[in-house]
Amino acid sequence: MCGILAVFGCIDNSQAKRSRIIELSRRLRHRGPDWSGLHCHGNCYLAHQRLAIVDPASGDQPLYNEDKTVIVTVNGEIYNHKQLREKLKSHQFRTGSDCEVIAHLYEEHGEEFVDMLDGMFSFVLLDTKDNSYIAARDAIGITPLYMGWGLDGSIWFASEMKALSDDCERFISFPPGHIYSSKQGGLRRWYNPPWFLEQTPSSSYDPIVLRKAFEKAVFKRLMTDVPFGVLLSGGLDSSLVAAVACRYLAESEAACQWGSQLHTFCIGLESSPDLKAAREVADYLGTRHHEFHFTVQEGIDALEEVIYHIETYDVTTIRASTPMFLMSRKIKSLGVKMVLSGEGSDEIFGGYLYFHKAPNKEEFHQETCQKIKALHLYDCLRANKSTSAWGVEARVPFLDKEFINIAMAIDPEWKMCM
Repeated sequence: MCGILAVFGCIDNSQAKRSRIIELSRRLRHRGPDWSGLHCHGNCYLAHQRLAIVDPASGDQPLYNEDKTVIVTVNGEIYNHKQLREKLKSHQFRTGSDCEVIAHLYEEHGEEFVDMLDGMFSFVLLDTKDNSYIAARDAIGITPLYMGWGLDGSIWFASEMKALSDDCERFISFPPGHIYSSKQGGLRRWYNPPWFLEQTPSSSYDPIVLRKAFEKAVFKRLMTDVPFGVLLSGGLDSSLVAAVACRYLAESEAACQWGSQLHTFCIGLESSPDLKAAREVADYLGTRHHEFHFTVQEGIDALEEVIYHIETYDVTTIRASTPMFLMSRKIKSLGVKMVLSGEGSDEIFGGYLYFHKAPNKEEFHQETCQKIKALHLYDCLRANKSTSAWGVEARVPFLDKEFINIAMAIDPEWKMCM
């Protein structure tokens, strides 16, 4: 995961202001330790801290269109960038970065292109021809983004609150599935799936369709030019991710660079059931399994740092983030920069124990919808920031747009305990 910071409409555009933007951007360097970039245009600044996953050699940011009148700073991955490039053959690309398509899509479609992106992303784009700008966040809020207002009337965007807290009089979590347009002067929703209305669906359950959608979601997330693996707890969700990744790894471009044996990772207290379950799954799948241990005291010692990075005081999120935070440090020490994880399945399929008490399928479905809508505040926040604290990127196949749409169209009676 990268770190982005953008500021528009500063009264002060002196060298001191540029230095301040650089200083604030450095607060995000844990997210992107591989390179730093800054573009200044009048009273506008776009900064970037890069974690190089795709095209490490030439994909530094900010990114530009052909004449550099459009500048974009992006945190995320665009899994369908090759298909989009095919539709943009009249454009000249400078890099192999998956995110460069955003600048050219804006040239072709203006602000109405965000729904064409298949991936996880937060980005800010500046059009220097009229000094207008847009900011957008992915459908579910897998990647973090915050919006702030400075005392001088400036508008700020950043991947984490720590880059805004000292210079903004107020700031908010940028809502998932939304775009901010300076031309229109506000936020609007770009992601409007049928399930968002929370009306009870009636489609029958087709296991083949659901399976193919999930396999596709996992396969597209094997897009990487760096070593990667899967977070494996031994539970059903992460085991499914690992199983599909194992099956399709040999067919992916990543296998040509990093081999066809999948690496899996698990952490826990000594003799914890997760470790045993993960070991059994790893043995069955034949993965190169890495098992890490920590003590209760090590977890307690890490709490202050965990809270600093995940930026929440929610007790459940902190508790779940602590082992993930510790494991990510171990993973990075092995040279791994990207992992697949199983977040989102319990929200989509009603996997939490209390769902057993749902009085009817209508309320069951409404609860799943509301849980998905809140993921950016809890599980997505945890998965992203716990890993990004050590320069590791987490990808979540269950939160694929197409997979969610298929899964949430199923009559919820199929998901309930009979």
